[in-house]
Amino acid sequence: MFRPSDLKQQIRRAFRSIGFDISRYRFERTDAGMLNSTLHSFGIDLIVDVGANTGQYAMGVRSGGYKNRMVSFEPLTEAHALLTANSSKDALWDVYARCAVGNQDGEIEINISGNSVSSSILPMLAAHSDAAPESNYVSAERTKIIRLDSVFGSLLRNEQNSFLKIDTQGFEYEVLQGASDSLEKIKAIQLELSLVPLYKGQRLWNFLIEHLTRKGFSVWSFIPVFADTRTGRLLQMDAILYRA
Repeated sequence: MFRPSDLKQQIRRAFRSIGFDISRYRFERTDAGMLNSTLHSFGIDLIVDVGANTGQYAMGVRSGGYKNRMVSFEPLTEAHALLTANSSKDALWDVYARCAVGNQDGEIEINISGNSVSSSILPMLAAHSDAAPESNYVSAERTKIIRLDSVFGSLLRNEQNSFLKIDTQGFEYEVLQGASDSLEKIKAIQLELSLVPLYKGQRLWNFLIEHLTRKGFSVWSFIPVFADTRTGRLLQMDAILYRA
């Protein structure tokens, strides 16, 4: 007797034979769905998006159901222009004037990668460029740099639960250093962590987790981000931590 499950298996085998797989789509089980659930759980009403590039993260949380305010920071001229364009029709999405965020107020040089998203103030190491050759630096430019503590108060309206997202390619500790006062007002943090050195002088995942633990945060979840497909080794992950 033919069963519907037999047809499903035949279709699945056919797709696998050409390099595809089929499974039931459940948004709540995706990374975007889990992030949406996290933002809802903490009642987040402001996302501070540091290292926004062209707005991929902000657009992702918006499509996932987040409806409250966002403020994005981006230091690259070209990426900042696209970020501004992408945010232009969203009344609750503000883009700060082009700048990097770190542990000082002034000016600094940032390296621009071929894929844009791997751009960093820090020199790139071979572990990164070998795993993703498209990330190699192709140029550099000067940019203003600010401490989050210098502007955080001006970002707030009447929000009660702020969420800090940091994606600065090895410069995460410097961002946290410049946000020591602001952290007391932040409900949760999402930041990219490297498991091995990918940028010269960067702090690795265990140091940053311990640093934030001392600041009163606890780990909520981890999300794999970047792996070396040649070896299967995970190189970067995102961590979400909350103020316990």
